[in-house]
Amino acid sequence: MAEDKRLSGGSTTVFAIHSNAFSYNAANMSAQRKSVFLIGNNFFETPWVIAPSSTHLRDGLGPLFNVNACQSCHFNDGRGHAPRDEKDDVDSLLIRLSVVAPKNHTERQQKSFHFQRHNHPSIKTVLNDSIYGKQLQNRGTPGVKAEASFYISYRHKTVSFHDGFTVSLREPIVTVTHWNYGRPNPKLILSLRIAPPMIGLGLLEAIPTAHLERLADADDQDNDGISGRPNITWDIKQQAPSIGRFGWKAGQPTVKQQTAAAFSGDMGLTTNLFPSSDCTAIQHACRLAPDGSDPITKIEIQDNILNSLSLYARNLAVPARRNINSLQVRQGYQLFYQSGCNACHVERHTTAKQASNHIEQSEQTIYPYTDLLLHDMGPELADRQLNSKVAPPFHHNEFSATTHEWRTPPLWGIGLSKVVHQEATFLHDGRARTLLEAVLWHGGEAQASKQEVLTFNKEKRDALIAFLESL
Repeated sequence: MAEDKRLSGGSTTVFAIHSNAFSYNAANMSAQRKSVFLIGNNFFETPWVIAPSSTHLRDGLGPLFNVNACQSCHFNDGRGHAPRDEKDDVDSLLIRLSVVAPKNHTERQQKSFHFQRHNHPSIKTVLNDSIYGKQLQNRGTPGVKAEASFYISYRHKTVSFHDGFTVSLREPIVTVTHWNYGRPNPKLILSLRIAPPMIGLGLLEAIPTAHLERLADADDQDNDGISGRPNITWDIKQQAPSIGRFGWKAGQPTVKQQTAAAFSGDMGLTTNLFPSSDCTAIQHACRLAPDGSDPITKIEIQDNILNSLSLYARNLAVPARRNINSLQVRQGYQLFYQSGCNACHVERHTTAKQASNHIEQSEQTIYPYTDLLLHDMGPELADRQLNSKVAPPFHHNEFSATTHEWRTPPLWGIGLSKVVHQEATFLHDGRARTLLEAVLWHGGEAQASKQEVLTFNKEKRDALIAFLESL
């Protein structure tokens, strides 16, 4: 039987084109499991509160945090947006932090940093700031000062197509003010990121590791200019190295660990996977503030809640494609391949057979348009060093991912992004307001593809965008 490419998520796919299109459970989910999905949805949407509180299941926010609810970043389960200007809110943005290690730093120097280290040769060591840790938290509970404030402004440039058509691009400039706990390390690296869409995560988790390893070509042995490689991360539950799949730099290996990491970094909530507070040694008020820990488990998010939220995140369905047979969309599909975009945005995968607790994702033919690998996207999209335009290209700031590398984001559902959230923006930091802008920011390994697109006339540009909007 011929494959139906409308079904981006296989039999999990839903048919929806409205503002709640990203909020459905997998179409093949049983009624019994849907009840757990709805419990997870409730915890995803409802704000967490400061401890102590009579609402014991939802207290423990902070003491340092960015937002008080998952939904604050992932509006309607979709992607976030970069601020329009320096006066707009930054709720769906965060800043990850790392420090360029001294060339000959000793064990004593290592201990002077909050040092992320796993004793395995494949895991890259990352130094986080000794004062501000691994993520800048711009809010605090009463009596606890936020770590800092930040706002976004833009510098603009114009890109011209061969036929004279021009597009204005904006580059975000991060300004951090009110460092409330002292000066950060002068070699601090800032990695600006918006919230990605939540759809299809369980399907990405179910792609066989061996398949992703076959797609990798770290040394570009086929000489196509593309050298994708997996991010080797640490699976906390398995206590073993694992290929990362989630986050803009593929820094988390599983949906559950990604969920727990967001609780920790974004909301200051502890779990069995991340049982310690993010308060650094110098943040005394943070360390002394009350929390919502259970007196027996000593954590704030109990396993049953984390499990229901993880099931929810794993089973948010991908909407079906639209207009797939139109001549313009078919032309755009051919141009997508002609430009080499498919070298990273790999169209088709088949998921592995899954156990009963992940049954919806078992043996599905899916079309996510990603290889889940890291690619060097060039200096214009790179993270930046404090008070500098760009960070060192070979500095590892998230396991084996460097400042210039980003995981290929899935494209499924991208055509509905602004339907789900009209302010949604694109790329890791939200700089691109349109899909065409996103294409034109591609550099590094994608430079040749971008140059091919710049030769397109209006008919071809419109066809390429029509194809992307059909996804």
